[in-house]
Amino acid sequence: MPLTGPRDMFAKALAGGFAVGAFNINNMETVQGILQAAGDERSPVILQVSNGARQYAGRGYLRKMAEAASEETDVPFVLHLDHGSGFDICKACIDGGFTSVMIDASSKPFAENIEITKKVVEYAHDHGVVVEAELGTLAGIEDEVKVAAHEASYTHPEEVEEFVSKTGCDSLAIAIGTSHGAYKFKPEQCTVNEQGILVPPPLRFDVLKEVSKRLPGFPIVLHGSSSVPQEYVKMINEHGGKMPDAIGIPEEMLRQAATMAVCKINVDSDLRLAMTGVIRKQFAEHPDQFDPRQYLKPARIALRDMVRHKIVNVMGCNGKA
Repeated sequence: MPLTGPRDMFAKALAGGFAVGAFNINNMETVQGILQAAGDERSPVILQVSNGARQYAGRGYLRKMAEAASEETDVPFVLHLDHGSGFDICKACIDGGFTSVMIDASSKPFAENIEITKKVVEYAHDHGVVVEAELGTLAGIEDEVKVAAHEASYTHPEEVEEFVSKTGCDSLAIAIGTSHGAYKFKPEQCTVNEQGILVPPPLRFDVLKEVSKRLPGFPIVLHGSSSVPQEYVKMINEHGGKMPDAIGIPEEMLRQAATMAVCKINVDSDLRLAMTGVIRKQFAEHPDQFDPRQYLKPARIALRDMVRHKIVNVMGCNGKA
């Protein structure tokens, strides 16, 4: 199935009370694992490429992998630029065949964010490409996106109507308490449940409700939405890793958001954790192995299973292809 844009996906998600999963790709195994999961669950899906991934894999490689995958995949999927830092990278991805781009000027003053976003939107729309923008700033680290906790800010609902009307963006990423990376919260910010697991503060659903009230029927996006599954944190730590106090967003909160105005939920860290945990375990249990296929195959399976879990239990988009 050829690459597609996300407009129809988002319209169906808003009408059906589910979200579409947006999963980051870095290499062949991530592309294969994500699309195998989407095919198994008959789900639409978004493949995301960060600037760091473009630099790691080469600017053309991930695009060509997606193109090759489209010949073997029978579910709709989008190729999306994640956190485009300016007009030039957005233009390069649009010209290179991406069907969706994100311009992230959220660190700029409001008026400058509008100006930069509008420029990208005008070019993208002239080429039939959809644009995601961001208002509000998430804390955490993801590739080149690094925001200290004291620099983060929730989205101000009173700004969203002006921002969307002046930029013409097609979807809007908002900040309601999610955070990038595997270390989303400090332990002192959390409570401890009966199982001894750290539970982060709840998401600001009041902000989400007010935004959706002001932008009825408009696609909302959540970044920084990995749950940091503790079984993989434990697996990593038991096999030579060091990830103390890695804390994510509880999946029930994300599922609640998916039933509201949120139609795209980004997941990256959970995929990294699944692959890394399995690879570390494989190295420890099979020290004689040296063929990369021997550890990349089980890592790809773990990633596939993680994506299937997210599609069914977080997004609710299984059977929606």
